[in-house]
Amino acid sequence: MALWGGRFESGPDALFRALNDSLGFDYRLALCDIDGSVGWARAICRAGVLTPAELTTLEGALRELRGRVEKDPSRPRSANDEDIHSWVERNLIEMVGDLGKKLHTGRSRNDQVATDLRLWTRGAIDERLAEIDDCRRALLDLGTRERGTVLPGYTHLQRAQPVLLAHWALAYAEMLERDAARLADARARVNVCPLGSGALAGTAYSIDRAALAKDLGFDAPTRNSLDAVSDRDFVVETLGACALCAAHLSRLGEDLILYATQEFGFFEHADKVSSGSSLMPQKKNPDAAELLRGKASRVTGALVSILTTLKGLPLAYNKDLQEDKEPLFDAMDHLSLSLRVTPVILDGLKVRREVCRRAAQGGYSNATDLADYLVGKGVPFRDAHEQVGHAVRRALVLNVALEEMPLDALREVAPACGADVFERLTIEAGMSRREVSGGTGPGAVEAALKEARTRLDASRRSRRA
Repeated sequence: MALWGGRFESGPDALFRALNDSLGFDYRLALCDIDGSVGWARAICRAGVLTPAELTTLEGALRELRGRVEKDPSRPRSANDEDIHSWVERNLIEMVGDLGKKLHTGRSRNDQVATDLRLWTRGAIDERLAEIDDCRRALLDLGTRERGTVLPGYTHLQRAQPVLLAHWALAYAEMLERDAARLADARARVNVCPLGSGALAGTAYSIDRAALAKDLGFDAPTRNSLDAVSDRDFVVETLGACALCAAHLSRLGEDLILYATQEFGFFEHADKVSSGSSLMPQKKNPDAAELLRGKASRVTGALVSILTTLKGLPLAYNKDLQEDKEPLFDAMDHLSLSLRVTPVILDGLKVRREVCRRAAQGGYSNATDLADYLVGKGVPFRDAHEQVGHAVRRALVLNVALEEMPLDALREVAPACGADVFERLTIEAGMSRREVSGGTGPGAVEAALKEARTRLDASRRSRRA
């Protein structure tokens, strides 16, 4: 069914239909289109276009149609209609006759699709926020059960200083908490109602747009009809937040992959998120974590796609905007999959604590602690830094750790060292000196875990409210 045929003498070419028709993907907006239609029916009833009896009939038919779609969400996909709006209207007319033709009074597909897409995006954001919360929970659970595990911290992928594994997990929890905040912030700008904007100039009927927006759960109506029908900033902003979230999952995936290699040996992934090799029987591949990396490029590509689509469009609506949906749907699907599998990876992760500890002790990662010790003895930091560099070089020649060097050899390059120096070079001593807020000291990390859990619980409560 086409909604615009009166002006034309002939129907569309088959190739044009293949290019133009969107039901193959915008069928996913069916429930949103039906909900928006209920809201519009109420609005035009208030405006005197429909009688209360007609409204009751239309609402009943739309509820019935909604039930059919809920039972089989792909139901519209195989139809021959141009788009989901045509499908809904055709079905409505089949159900209630000519009354169904009155529903579109004062409404354009331009403000209709903009409303549908905002409704869909709002729901998708809410789902992603819940999934992010579960990822944060998994990271905090990992940190809690491994609160005493020490592993090397890295810069430039070289061992730098020991950190608690819980501190590492909290770093990713912080990233995801920011991702949630960005999505929630984007949602505020998603949640305005374009209905009543018409094709571009506003509707000619006395629609109470504030009441209409409230009916559909929006915070307010849009302020400018030209902008309302052509605005896809909310898609860009949402995809931007999704792309950054996917990038954070990709970074987490990279750490999980590296730390599970035989070269690192810190982690072992559960069988249920790993695969084997069709040729090499010994292989256990971290495929789930690798796909966290891979999916990030897909979500980023969706962001680039919509930005490229929008960059040269004149006001107001242009059919190019039909290209907004597939990238958004695809990005949401694959980010959701990544977010849902991440807790499965983390909950099943086996940590080899002794391997982690041995690695944390290696690589002269206590060199900074030695420099800090010398500063405590009155040595200026720059001199202490230089002396410890010499000490590391000497230890490399002797093939020993700093804490294994003879005191005399250590004093040759760092004269201020006393017999108490070796007490300061243990992992425990180094960690205990980093109790600053945000640091990796055991007390600071324990407090951070509790605070993060409190924020997560508050987040979940607010979403349920």
